[in-house]
Amino acid sequence: MTGLAPELAARLKRNADGLIAAVVVEHSTSDVLMMAWMNDEALAATLATRRGTYWSRSRQELWVKGATSGHVQHVREVRIDCDGDTVLLRVDQTGPACHTGERTCFDSAERLLLAEEENTR
Repeated sequence: MTGLAPELAARLKRNADGLIAAVVVEHSTSDVLMMAWMNDEALAATLATRRGTYWSRSRQELWVKGATSGHVQHVREVRIDCDGDTVLLRVDQTGPACHTGERTCFDSAERLLLAEEENTR
């Protein structure tokens, strides 16, 4: 038993590994913080505890964001996309979201480079 409501479980379209993509954004700024994977158990735990809980593909186990680092995610909202294969989590992030110690896993320098290229067209 995963703990998901049957109607929610029926809406999910999982990949071959039984996972759905989870895009995580900071609630106050809408900055994209990270992308991770969830199985049904991780999504159920996230909904029950309001703490970002994911599936670690490398360790093959549930992983609660911040359990060892203290960089926790308080989940304010979870949305499912129209295809049912991705969820969007709006969180209050404590500390950096990225395992590299950066605030976000999405490099802002890359974004600036692309924005600069657009301005030269």
